[in-house]
Amino acid sequence: MGSIREILKKDGEVSFHAEVRIKGIKKPQRASFRTKTLAKKWIQDVESAIRDGRHFRTAEAKRHNVAELIDRFITEWCPRYEQYASKQKRLLMWWRDEIGHFLLADILPSHIVAGRDKLLAGTTYRETKRSGSTVNRYLAAISKAFTIAVKEWQWIEENPVTKVTKPSESKGRSRFLDKEEIAALLETCRRSPHPYLYSIVKLALLSGMRFGEIANLKWVDIDFEHRQVILHETKNGDSRIVPITNEIERAFRECQTYSDERKGYVFPARRLGSDKPVAGIRHAFMRAAKEANIEDFRFHDLRHTACSHMAMNGASQGELMEILGHRSPRMTVRYRHYSKKHIANVMERTQANLLDEVSYEQSDKTSVN
Repeated sequence: MGSIREILKKDGEVSFHAEVRIKGIKKPQRASFRTKTLAKKWIQDVESAIRDGRHFRTAEAKRHNVAELIDRFITEWCPRYEQYASKQKRLLMWWRDEIGHFLLADILPSHIVAGRDKLLAGTTYRETKRSGSTVNRYLAAISKAFTIAVKEWQWIEENPVTKVTKPSESKGRSRFLDKEEIAALLETCRRSPHPYLYSIVKLALLSGMRFGEIANLKWVDIDFEHRQVILHETKNGDSRIVPITNEIERAFRECQTYSDERKGYVFPARRLGSDKPVAGIRHAFMRAAKEANIEDFRFHDLRHTACSHMAMNGASQGELMEILGHRSPRMTVRYRHYSKKHIANVMERTQANLLDEVSYEQSDKTSVN
């Protein structure tokens, strides 16, 4: 199957041309080497790869570049996950601009490392330093594309991202509001010119739902009879059911779009006749928080606040996972925080009971004596 020809060059040097002919493939595989030993080794490797079924995948890697891989992934895979499609495309297009010209056969972990380091050194559109967790999302996006190319398309042998070290991530924010801050924030949200701000913030505090989950709510998803809200678009892609408590029901009934004929989005876009959900309310929320003298607080921290107060009122970790829709207990632990006042009360109750028992034992001994 393999053959070697000795070629004498004009400068007097000798090279060895190795060739392997593959049945069913018109174009044979060829390569040149300085020594006959290297040529024999190459022929053995190619023939071994053919026997193991690896050679043709290597040929595919020489036929396609990273840009083609990304384009195919965006076309075939991203539409399957509509809620993440636009974000994934944005992340993947960054990689396309950065390493798209490389053939898949030439792509190395070092190329991914260079991209990772460039992302870490860069800034976001808000002119803030890009965090490790954000860079990891870029790595996850290109890693998924490479994984599909390995498993399903057989364009490459292995995923180069698996050999790249991920940046360390922060431990997560622990910012949440106490009762007084909650009351102040709701009051400023109620006075906000934004028509939905108060209702959206109140629902986030009561239920722990994310902004995207609240924004995409439709009246058809809210079942007042069975007292449940069905979330179809969640972060992990699974649907989730949120119970309707008395306060949550009151919050829905206070919404501007609540009526006898409840159709469309609970919080539609503010443009007249729009059939899309409300867009971000970041600026209105930040103004309300500032007016309430609440610093270093983001909308997602409302979810932290809801979870923390549920935990302080006796919710177990399993119950919190069910309410928040977490698959891993580790995720719930990040959100479960306790106020210093709550911890102090727990210690007070424990120590009071402990001292009562000690006092009882001492008085019992005294009476016996």
